[in-house]
Amino acid sequence: MESAHYFSATPAGPFTRKPLTAELAGETRRLQTSSGIFSPDGIDKGTAILLTEVPAPAPQGNLLDIGCGWGPIALTMALKAPSARVYAVDVNERCIALTNENAAALGLANVTASTPDAVDPNLRFDTIWSNPPIRIGKDELHSLLKLWLPRLAPGGTAWLVVQKNLGADSLQRWLAAELDESFTVSREATSKSFRILKVRKASRLPQ
Repeated sequence: MESAHYFSATPAGPFTRKPLTAELAGETRRLQTSSGIFSPDGIDKGTAILLTEVPAPAPQGNLLDIGCGWGPIALTMALKAPSARVYAVDVNERCIALTNENAAALGLANVTASTPDAVDPNLRFDTIWSNPPIRIGKDELHSLLKLWLPRLAPGGTAWLVVQKNLGADSLQRWLAAELDESFTVSREATSKSFRILKVRKASRLPQ
């Protein structure tokens, strides 16, 4: 599988762009993809379920896509919330380049793709959408989610899509135990073999 090492910062082989047609935010879009990234041939099942099941992102403020690939989640957020600023993060340099190029091709000036450490640590996010990279391993996945989920703004919501047989239910339990009392974690939907998990940051701390 050519995307087997999509979580490498510098995938092996040439970075050769190729055309990709995908439906995002209800319209067919002409984009670019390449080998060495996650789901290079189109929108994967989990991401498709996330984009179908979750409500629209916050119309303004800062939005985040964790593990952006060629950009389907970040681009959809930007199309649905043109007044918001969308941050897309990935460790894979091809994913960063493709997401930025695809945003430019769609005229989306409100998208910035980068490595995680390039994002201002003081930023807080009103909406987070992610098909998190489960296959990086449990410890790394937990570190990734502990890095970003606490950055939800008060009243902000994160939506995660996770395959049931890859530990969706145990991840839900871990999140509920790991995050502090200002967060609530719930299973919002089950579609095919995927769970949609919702993490909400309270608008104010419980009394």
